[in-house]
Amino acid sequence: MEADRLAYFRELLETKIKETEEYLESSKDSADIVELDTSIGRLSRMDAMQSQQMAKELRRRKEEELRSFQSALNRMEKGWYGKCGLCQKPIAEERLEIFPDVLTCVNCA
Repeated sequence: MEADRLAYFRELLETKIKETEEYLESSKDSADIVELDTSIGRLSRMDAMQSQQMAKELRRRKEEELRSFQSALNRMEKGWYGKCGLCQKPIAEERLEIFPDVLTCVNCA
Protein backbone atom coordinates (compact mmCIF):
# COMPACT_ATOMS: atom_id res chain seq x y z
CA MET A 1 0.00 0.00 0.00
CA GLU A 2 1.27 3.47 -0.87
CA ALA A 3 2.43 5.77 1.92
CA ASP A 4 -0.25 8.42 1.29
CA ARG A 5 -3.05 5.84 1.44
CA LEU A 6 -1.55 4.34 4.58
CA ALA A 7 -1.49 7.83 6.15
CA TYR A 8 -5.14 8.27 5.15
CA PHE A 9 -6.15 5.01 6.83
CA ARG A 10 -4.09 5.88 9.92
CA GLU A 11 -5.98 9.16 10.22
CA LEU A 12 -9.29 7.36 9.69
CA LEU A 13 -8.48 4.84 12.43
CA GLU A 14 -7.29 7.53 14.83
CA THR A 15 -10.54 9.46 14.25
CA LYS A 16 -12.60 6.36 14.93
CA ILE A 17 -10.60 5.64 18.08
CA LYS A 18 -11.15 9.20 19.31
CA GLU A 19 -14.91 9.04 18.60
CA THR A 20 -15.23 5.68 20.35
CA GLU A 21 -13.26 6.87 23.39
CA GLU A 22 -15.45 9.99 23.60
CA TYR A 23 -18.58 7.84 23.47
CA LEU A 24 -17.27 5.54 26.20
CA GLU A 25 -16.41 8.53 28.39
CA SER A 26 -19.79 10.19 27.89
CA SER A 27 -21.78 7.00 28.50
CA LYS A 28 -20.19 5.96 31.79
CA ASP A 29 -23.21 6.98 33.86
CA SER A 30 -25.78 5.20 31.69
CA ALA A 31 -24.47 1.78 32.74
CA ASP A 32 -24.42 2.56 36.47
CA ILE A 33 -26.35 0.40 38.92
CA VAL A 34 -30.07 1.12 39.10
CA GLU A 35 -30.80 2.40 42.58
CA LEU A 36 -33.61 0.57 44.32
CA ASP A 37 -35.38 3.44 45.95
CA THR A 38 -39.09 3.50 46.76
CA SER A 39 -39.88 6.62 44.75
CA ILE A 40 -40.36 4.71 41.49
CA GLY A 41 -42.75 1.92 40.76
CA ARG A 42 -41.93 -1.62 39.81
CA LEU A 43 -42.48 -1.06 36.06
CA SER A 44 -40.36 2.09 36.07
CA ARG A 45 -37.60 0.19 37.84
CA MET A 46 -37.82 -2.64 35.30
CA ASP A 47 -37.63 -0.10 32.48
CA ALA A 48 -34.59 1.49 34.11
CA MET A 49 -32.93 -1.92 34.49
CA GLN A 50 -33.61 -2.76 30.84
CA SER A 51 -32.13 0.57 29.75
CA GLN A 52 -29.10 -0.11 31.93
CA GLN A 53 -28.54 -3.54 30.36
CA MET A 54 -28.87 -2.10 26.85
CA ALA A 55 -26.34 0.62 27.73
CA LYS A 56 -23.96 -1.99 29.16
CA GLU A 57 -24.16 -4.08 25.99
CA LEU A 58 -23.58 -1.06 23.76
CA ARG A 59 -20.56 -0.09 25.88
CA ARG A 60 -19.22 -3.65 25.62
CA ARG A 61 -19.53 -3.52 21.84
CA LYS A 62 -17.86 -0.11 21.68
CA GLU A 63 -14.99 -1.38 23.86
CA GLU A 64 -14.56 -4.31 21.49
CA GLU A 65 -14.63 -1.92 18.53
CA LEU A 66 -11.97 0.23 20.20
CA ARG A 67 -9.69 -2.79 20.67
CA SER A 68 -10.19 -3.69 17.01
CA PHE A 69 -9.23 -0.18 15.85
CA GLN A 70 -6.17 -0.19 18.12
CA SER A 71 -5.20 -3.61 16.77
CA ALA A 72 -5.42 -2.25 13.22
CA LEU A 73 -3.04 0.58 14.16
CA ASN A 74 -0.71 -2.00 15.67
CA ARG A 75 -0.80 -4.01 12.42
CA MET A 76 -0.03 -0.79 10.56
CA GLU A 77 3.08 -0.25 12.70
CA LYS A 78 4.24 -3.80 11.94
CA GLY A 79 3.60 -3.45 8.21
CA TRP A 80 0.74 -5.95 8.12
CA TYR A 81 -2.12 -3.51 7.58
CA GLY A 82 -4.15 -4.03 4.43
CA LYS A 83 -3.10 -7.67 4.01
CA CYS A 84 -5.52 -10.53 4.53
CA GLY A 85 -4.78 -12.47 7.68
CA LEU A 86 -5.53 -15.77 5.92
CA CYS A 87 -4.30 -15.60 2.32
CA GLN A 88 -1.87 -12.66 2.74
CA LYS A 89 -3.24 -10.95 -0.39
CA PRO A 90 -4.04 -7.22 -0.29
CA ILE A 91 -7.46 -6.25 1.04
CA ALA A 92 -9.38 -4.01 -1.37
CA GLU A 93 -9.18 -0.35 -0.37
CA GLU A 94 -12.92 -0.03 -0.85
CA ARG A 95 -13.37 -2.64 1.88
CA LEU A 96 -10.89 -0.81 4.14
CA GLU A 97 -12.82 2.44 3.58
CA ILE A 98 -15.92 0.87 5.10
CA PHE A 99 -14.21 -1.39 7.67
CA PRO A 100 -10.76 0.07 8.37
CA ASP A 101 -10.13 -2.58 11.03
CA VAL A 102 -11.01 -5.59 8.86
CA LEU A 103 -8.71 -8.62 9.02
CA THR A 104 -9.64 -10.55 5.88
CA CYS A 105 -10.31 -9.97 2.23
CA VAL A 106 -13.76 -10.57 0.76
CA ASN A 107 -12.84 -14.01 -0.57
CA CYS A 108 -11.59 -15.27 2.78
CA ALA A 109 -14.43 -13.67 4.75
